[in-house]
Amino acid sequence: MSETPTGTSSVVTTDCVVVGGGPAGLMLGLLLARRGVRVTVLEQHADFLRDFRGDTIHPSTQELLHELGLLERFLARPHEDLPQVTMAFSGRRLVLADFTRLPTRRRAIAFMPQWDFLDLLAAAGREHAGYELRMRTAGTALLRDGSRIAGVVADGPVGRVEIRAKLTVLADGRDSALRSAAGMRPVGGPSAIDVLWFRLPRSEGEQIPFMQAGDGALLSIPRGDFFQCAHIVRKGAWDGSAASLEALRRRVAALAPAFHDRMAPLRLDDIRLLSVRIEHLERWHRDGLLAIGDAAHAMSPAGGVGINLAIQDAVAAANALAPQLAHARPTEALLHRIQQRREPPARITQAFQRRLETVLVRLAEPGERVPVPVPLRIVQHLPVVRHVMGRFIGLGLRPEHIDHPAAASRTRAPRR
Repeated sequence: MSETPTGTSSVVTTDCVVVGGGPAGLMLGLLLARRGVRVTVLEQHADFLRDFRGDTIHPSTQELLHELGLLERFLARPHEDLPQVTMAFSGRRLVLADFTRLPTRRRAIAFMPQWDFLDLLAAAGREHAGYELRMRTAGTALLRDGSRIAGVVADGPVGRVEIRAKLTVLADGRDSALRSAAGMRPVGGPSAIDVLWFRLPRSEGEQIPFMQAGDGALLSIPRGDFFQCAHIVRKGAWDGSAASLEALRRRVAALAPAFHDRMAPLRLDDIRLLSVRIEHLERWHRDGLLAIGDAAHAMSPAGGVGINLAIQDAVAAANALAPQLAHARPTEALLHRIQQRREPPARITQAFQRRLETVLVRLAEPGERVPVPVPLRIVQHLPVVRHVMGRFIGLGLRPEHIDHPAAASRTRAPRR
């Protein structure tokens, strides 16, 4: 990696520039660097200490951490395990998915604050030569060499920098501005639901059912001394008014009586609206450019599978790109093969999420106490279906594994 000042900006030359320091971007950067590829990852924030909503680390991702030799480091960080996905439906306990028979070393979803998970990946990346993570650096424009994407222009702590690379990877989410600049437009559109996110205090060791349903639906994710809660509403139903806040307090307290007193102090400023979209790019690549994760296929939060799929994209991309990227520019044919491998599991999962909306929309109707849906009743009577659902959620339709070349990559001592 080299940097040369030119006028008011500097120029960096590298093999790959990854825009976005989320799970997919950091995993891709780590995997490429360990294979000897020079890689620069851009993250616009100064650190990872932000209110991420997705904290679920699936068994397939934990298996990848084992393959990287990072699983013990991961488990040393604060986390909580969920061996089954359960729901309290009008007071009745239902098991939706069971991970206890998965062919993995870890047979549970781990709840870990995403900032801890990202710190782990970033620290592992820094152990490899050729890896650079630039914090407080936002990609603002694409560099072009004729019709080919040749890198990005970024703004960072020391000013403007041009990062020239054989390949630019967009891992910057569903609202990627650089994706739009490349002329890549997603299709699909809004979901039928939105999600309201908020925090509630949690006492030490307190356990609440992961999902509670009946008159509404509520997810409660344990995070140390608080629960990260998600309440499902019909698309457009939340108007941010005092009346809607009062209705939210009543419905959550009815679903989870233990939260009754904790809902009273909640204010409008404490609520974050996630406008759910299920969409995808028809073409994930351009000459010199590849989109992965939510930039390629925005998922519903249903099942918490978005992070899992994004990381699987990163692994498949690294396996395909690493043998060539250190020596040559990847062809569009190679980029297309990555899409061909990862698009089917993403699209099938999205189709499943669309079908799931038929249940969730009914649960989002205020004042309507719905009976247990037929599919959930079937799952309770057929344990094998619970294990199939555990495999679908915990591993995905095409779990990836990390290529381990015979030649070890160059490493340097970890930074202290």
